[in-house]
Amino acid sequence: MPFPANRPRYAARLNAFRIGLPEGSGIADMIARAGTVEGLDAADLNYPDHFEGTSAAEVGVALAAAGLALNGLAMRYYTDPGFRLGAFTNPDPRVRRAAIDETRRGLDTLAEMGGRQMTLWMGQDGVDYSFQGDYRRMWDDTVAALQEVADHDPALEIAVEYKPNEPRAYALMPDAATTLLALREADRPNIGVTLDFAHVLYADEMPAHAAHLIARHARLMGVHLNDGYGKRDDGLMVGTVHPVQTVELFVELARIGYDGVIYFDTFPDHGGLDPVAEAATNVVLAERLRQVAEGLVEDADLAQAIAAQDATRTMRIVSAALYGA
Repeated sequence: MPFPANRPRYAARLNAFRIGLPEGSGIADMIARAGTVEGLDAADLNYPDHFEGTSAAEVGVALAAAGLALNGLAMRYYTDPGFRLGAFTNPDPRVRRAAIDETRRGLDTLAEMGGRQMTLWMGQDGVDYSFQGDYRRMWDDTVAALQEVADHDPALEIAVEYKPNEPRAYALMPDAATTLLALREADRPNIGVTLDFAHVLYADEMPAHAAHLIARHARLMGVHLNDGYGKRDDGLMVGTVHPVQTVELFVELARIGYDGVIYFDTFPDHGGLDPVAEAATNVVLAERLRQVAEGLVEDADLAQAIAAQDATRTMRIVSAALYGA
């Protein structure tokens, strides 16, 4: 099938835009700077971090002034040291309740701002040692928490972003299959998955395959695009290490009809890059790779070669589209 007519909007990691700002600058300053990037027209905000000392209304004004639409919010439990042993999996029921209540407040803020998607990255929910966690209880508590969060406002989407580890050595939901099992048990129509390209790589998954499985068994609600060497969450610019896998992911996104925002979860601050130039480069790279993918979606020769699992033919077709004949 062809790509959706409405080109996915692009968003970027706002914290990267702190680089070079005067001391004391806040979220409004980061939003204003992100708004200078050509082709960037959406934003995700972290909750509660980006709302400290400011209101949802003020953030909304800043977004409008920068010409950015709100894509959604992302919960950030790790900023609270009380969640060090877990948020939804914490052994203390009072801490688990605090995490759920914080998420519900985040959902209320999301609704107030007219957004629709909350991303949950639960990197602190896991273990570091054998015999540290009661896996049955941790799993049951997580499923119950997901159900309660989803039921808080069924009109809002809850997107679970999986990751193999960090900050915990082993995450409770480290890959697509495990995450889909949890969503199946939670059994709520407004819960889905956010796929992060770098997380997929070091979970030893193929990005296009992961996207297919998610769309087959749940809903693909978000795509975080970046790149890396598959050993950690490198957050490199789009397609700079795995261009072929990125093109294949774009082809699969077209086939499943994904028309959501593409979020550049990249880290220019780690290497001292200019965040505006880095975000603008991500837009250019993503648009180029999407253009390549668009020409491959209905390529009959490619389809025939894939049906035969003939990698020599597929690589010639893809390389010609990507690098020129």
